[in-house]
Amino acid sequence: MQDRAVPESSLGTLAEAPELSPRPTRTVVVVDFGSQYTQLIARRVRELSVYSQIVPWDAAWEEVERLQPGAIILSGGPSSVHDEGAPTLPPWVLESGLPVLAICYGLQLISHHLGGSVEPSRSREYGPSVLTVRSSSPLFKGLSGDLPVWMSHGDSVSRPPEGFELLGSTPTARYSAVRRGNLYGLQFHPEVAHTPSGKRILANFLFEVAGLEPDWTPGHFVSEAVERIRDEVGDGRVLCALSGGVDSSVAAALIHRAIGDRLVCVFVNNGLLRKGEAEQVVGVFRDQQHLNLRYVDASAEFLRALAGITDPEEKRRRIGETFVRIFEAEAEKLGRIELLAQGTLYPDVIESATRESRAAAKIKTHHNVGGLPERMRFRKLVEPLRLLFKDEVRRVGEELGLPDELVHRHPFPGPGLAVRILGEVNEHSLRIVRECDAIVREEISAAGLYRDVWQAFAVLTPLRTVGVMGDGRTYGQVVAVRVVTSEDAMTATWARLPYEVMDRIGSRVVNEVPEVTRVVYDVTSKPPGTIEWE
Repeated sequence: MQDRAVPESSLGTLAEAPELSPRPTRTVVVVDFGSQYTQLIARRVRELSVYSQIVPWDAAWEEVERLQPGAIILSGGPSSVHDEGAPTLPPWVLESGLPVLAICYGLQLISHHLGGSVEPSRSREYGPSVLTVRSSSPLFKGLSGDLPVWMSHGDSVSRPPEGFELLGSTPTARYSAVRRGNLYGLQFHPEVAHTPSGKRILANFLFEVAGLEPDWTPGHFVSEAVERIRDEVGDGRVLCALSGGVDSSVAAALIHRAIGDRLVCVFVNNGLLRKGEAEQVVGVFRDQQHLNLRYVDASAEFLRALAGITDPEEKRRRIGETFVRIFEAEAEKLGRIELLAQGTLYPDVIESATRESRAAAKIKTHHNVGGLPERMRFRKLVEPLRLLFKDEVRRVGEELGLPDELVHRHPFPGPGLAVRILGEVNEHSLRIVRECDAIVREEISAAGLYRDVWQAFAVLTPLRTVGVMGDGRTYGQVVAVRVVTSEDAMTATWARLPYEVMDRIGSRVVNEVPEVTRVVYDVTSKPPGTIEWE
């Protein structure tokens, strides 16, 4: 295909994309082999204003064909092509004749399938590397020389299949970029922020190789989601689990646009909320957004369910089950509502290793995904945001006209403060962590940093430490402060806060919360850590 300029708008965000057509014309099909970054690939494609959708590696061609595919991207994955039972290459990938970009495990799978050699690397390579571009091609248009890239692999291609051209190498993987016709393979991950040129490489694949058009916007998502919700709900009624966070708020706004007053929102005060949160949520949604909102104070029920429980997975399971039982009871009071709506996002899904990613490893169970009980009275879950990231949800919220202070609230885990208490959850521990958390958020906001960071919160640890106050010995608890920056919650970096902000947080916590004698700052990025401690 002849070279043509990559539209500058395609290198911006989804919100900056122009309205070009009522619906996107072609879909980029992302084949999921279990990578933790699979949805990030789809998100990067959508950022470039091209519609993308993930399918499992064993999806049938009939399912894929309905998406009107214009190109295929193969994800990475945790398997080796030599493992028994490892995901295999769907025959339609090559038979379709569509342009293909194979990433990491995808490259290894293509090479293995076509007669190349894939061998274990001398050591698993996880982290930064440098790609030397060795040959010009549409994929690397505008790029040359040495490019910083991000690696995450245990195997690598030692000999590519016949007819493949070498495009780029790293010091540890000679065949880090290869090509045959419109089939490209990369050993590194262009979708992650740690590959600075990754977005340009993906744009080159979409526009220079595949010839696609940048014709997908938040408005497309809203119109399609509304149509999908109407089809899914029919003439039924929906009970929406509304927490007041951006996820459930956007889900509620979408569903309300689709079915109007047949939506009933239920806000459950589980006693695990941040300071002043219950009052704020009721005020915003009942008084400002005029939704049909029911308020349920179930603090005592949740505390009973969590009594004596210290294992974080069991906390999540019990919280998820208690939520569902309360929603079931409310649905019965309202005349038997059979549909339950949630603001589930894709990071919840991918970390819980559910049906959308059959090859993925489970990181932790999210209370609203893997933490739900197997048997529920609800006939169906309605989850219109299940394949979106947080930043995409925010742009959809702006498209729906939701207030800025709601759209840009920091994420808050569904299990609430229960997973910010390492140990048993009770009224005493909740009071401590709630006060500490409020101080952290107040100081971050006062410093003008709230929109600059992804999350800022406090964690109550089970540690005790000696201190001194008023010339006397104290022996109190240790609180950890966690502040991170991120684009999508799949990766995160600890925030380099100004020392004076850290000093104010530490001083206020030990002076205003008498049970705490020491404050520490978490400098762990994700990976290897997760954002929440539990």
